[in-house]
Amino acid sequence: MDIYHTESTTSTPSHASSPGTGGVCLMKIAWKEDQHPSFINFVSTFLSANSFRLNFAPIAADFIFNCGGLSVAFIFVTNWDCNNVWPIFTRVQKLKTQFARFYVVITLPSKEQIDSFTKSYFKFGMVIGKPTFVPVQDIEMGFEKMIKIAHSSGVYKQQRIGEKLKAERKQLVQGMNFYLKVVTSIPGIDNHDANALSQTIGSVQAIAKASKEQILKNSDLSVDKAEMVSSFLSDPQFYLNPKID
Repeated sequence: MDIYHTESTTSTPSHASSPGTGGVCLMKIAWKEDQHPSFINFVSTFLSANSFRLNFAPIAADFIFNCGGLSVAFIFVTNWDCNNVWPIFTRVQKLKTQFARFYVVITLPSKEQIDSFTKSYFKFGMVIGKPTFVPVQDIEMGFEKMIKIAHSSGVYKQQRIGEKLKAERKQLVQGMNFYLKVVTSIPGIDNHDANALSQTIGSVQAIAKASKEQILKNSDLSVDKAEMVSSFLSDPQFYLNPKID
C-alpha cells in the first residue's frame, strides 16, 4: 500500500503554471542559512512572480504560508541523510502538535533515499496523513508543491466562507419574507408599511409591544393604520387567527 505519492518526473519551475493568488510566506532563518544561495534566490524570485511577500523569521517550522487567511506549515527536507533520519522524525512528532495544517516535503532523488524513507516512516510509527509527507525528486519541485498545497488550502477556505455567507443571506431573505407575510396580514398594511415598521420599530415582537403613539412617532403610518397594527397584535380576537395568504 502506498503511504505517499512520489513525483516520477523532474519539474522545471514555471511561473505561468503556478498559482498566482498571492499571500505571505515566512521562511525560517536557520533553514535559509543551510541552503545554497542560488536556491534561496530561486525561492525569492518564484514567490515575487506569484505575488507572495517573503519574510524571514525564527519560526518553528521551515515555512509558514498564509493564503486567504489560512496558515499552512511545512518542514522542507532538502537533503535526506540515510544515516541520520532520527532528528527529522523527532521534529515532525513535535511540530505536528503545534500546527493544524502541517506537511512534510522531502527531496528523495535516489532509490536508496526512497527506500530509507519508507523504512524509517514505519520504524518511527508515522500515521498516514498525520502529517502528510510529500516526497519529490528535486528541491524546486518541492517548493512548487508547497505553494500549490498552501494555495489550494486557502481557496478551499474562501469557498467555505462564501458558502456560509450565501447561506446566511438566504436565511436573512427568508426571514424578511416571513416578516412581510406576517405584518402584511394585518388588514390595511401593505409592503411599504411593513418595511417602514421593520426599519423604525423592528421585529414582530417589538411591533406587538409598541403603542399606537410609538408607531405614529417613529413611522409614516397613518393614525388608522397605527391603531390597526396596535389593536391587531394586542387583541387576541385579531392575532390568534391572522390571515396569511
